[in-house]
Amino acid sequence: MMVPPDSNDGVSSCGCKGIRRCLVCEKPTEGPIIEAKESKVVHHFLYDPKAGLAVCKNAEVASFSFPGGFLWDNFISEKILINSMDQDTWAISQSGRRKQDFGPKVNFKKRKVRIGSFKGLPAVSQKLVQRMQQEPLLANFKPVEQCNLDYHPKRGSAIDPHLDDSWLWGERLVTINMLSDTTLTMSLEEGLPEMGLEEEVRVAVQLPRRSLVVVCGEARHRWKHAIHREDVQERRVCSTYRELSEEFLPGGQQKELGAQLLNIALSFQGALIQ
Repeated sequence: MMVPPDSNDGVSSCGCKGIRRCLVCEKPTEGPIIEAKESKVVHHFLYDPKAGLAVCKNAEVASFSFPGGFLWDNFISEKILINSMDQDTWAISQSGRRKQDFGPKVNFKKRKVRIGSFKGLPAVSQKLVQRMQQEPLLANFKPVEQCNLDYHPKRGSAIDPHLDDSWLWGERLVTINMLSDTTLTMSLEEGLPEMGLEEEVRVAVQLPRRSLVVVCGEARHRWKHAIHREDVQERRVCSTYRELSEEFLPGGQQKELGAQLLNIALSFQGALIQ
């Protein structure tokens, strides 16, 4: 059953656990929630996709080459894809997000993968994957998982700074940004001592509506990435595609399982994993 983005179920429900929070669970019963924030120095840069440089916003530090980012503007027309997603169920997720999963069941702590009810990526994604592969950087990109996320300012949607798993997921993370512009914030808490920056460094990667972004190399394995609440001004939907790590590819210890997962994924007969 479709869950419209502005329905009560889509905006006023909360799936936060642990330290995760959204505007729904922050609604106070008695007075506002006041938090003491520790002040710290943060060096802010802006990513220039044409030059591949991180440019200091106030020119206090020289620009530097930002490793592992690629932006493809105007990658898609959204209408068919968004309509297809909204005809399916959006599950409540953490930090004010909703999600749709097309991938195997994974226990990252125990390092176990179970095919379960995995039937592959959705049919609507087949042409998108073929289009991705026209870019030399993605020529051999074979996604085995697709995760759709729905962000909305009324829910205070965000995703905390994190590194994606590298035991199962491979080198390239590919995300399509839809319905509104946003900013992907890359951060390095230990700074860049080689540039004289001992404090945290953040690089803002502006994601236009309908763009595709690839995160790989140092940006994938060293820099954390996040979408901050203040950077979600309108409804935003993204699809993230992940490939397998070398352990699950030919020559790896779990190559048989990897081959099975890829055969299922690229059949494009997928249904939502509940």
